[in-house]
Amino acid sequence: MPTPLAHALVATDLDGTLLRPDDTVSARSRTALGRAAAAGARHLIVTGRPVPGIRALLADLAYTGLVVCGQGAQLYDGGAGRLLRSTTLDREAADTALGKIEAEAGAVFAAVDQDGADGVTLIETGYRMPNPTLPAQRVDSRDALWAKPVIKVLVRHPELGDDALAAVARGAVGDLATVTMAGPGTVELAPYGVDKGTGLTTAGELLGVGAERIVAFGDMPNDLPMFAGSGLRVAMGNAHPELRAAADEVTLTNAEDGVAVVLERLYG
Repeated sequence: MPTPLAHALVATDLDGTLLRPDDTVSARSRTALGRAAAAGARHLIVTGRPVPGIRALLADLAYTGLVVCGQGAQLYDGGAGRLLRSTTLDREAADTALGKIEAEAGAVFAAVDQDGADGVTLIETGYRMPNPTLPAQRVDSRDALWAKPVIKVLVRHPELGDDALAAVARGAVGDLATVTMAGPGTVELAPYGVDKGTGLTTAGELLGVGAERIVAFGDMPNDLPMFAGSGLRVAMGNAHPELRAAADEVTLTNAEDGVAVVLERLYG
């Protein structure tokens, strides 16, 4: 009987991890992912981006597997182009959560990712997209953010840094939402109890891969729940200190193809 592959699932974040600073996947990383696939491993993208924000990348990679999107709120079939599961954030609870954050920290600027495979990212006046390559539509009022169901809310503060804002939000929001920091300028509110870890677990069950056979790559605190559900946890060289502390090893930065370096060792 053949020995089961030790790392049967390669779970990668996108921004700051698999993607280089110019939002591309390098030739070296593509080759390394191909080597993992040839060895029998599957690749699972686990990202904070909603489905519309990853379609072009999936096409470029010829990626046909499952994708965990929206901080775990969405499970998408890249091959079929179909949204398999989606968890929405109660809009009244989200609006209340923003009010509680503002009561503690002063006025914030907000954006939302709408539900659905074709959902739109809406931004209120004053909100600046942390990644200008991702499409967004500006609205005139906060009420307009709640016109349709949403999967998450993005929050920015004119003065507080990300760590400080995330800490304030966690203290203020309670069980109205899950608070996470996903990247520079990206503090987010997701449905309570939903995160990358729950998304990874769901995908792993569908693929028949247990946590001990998953190798996960990430760079920000929103990847901590994904690390908790993985057997081998790899932080990028550019990773947030919280993630580095939870990692089994730290690789090179995303600009230096840190994911590829580890895959070459594991599947070489």
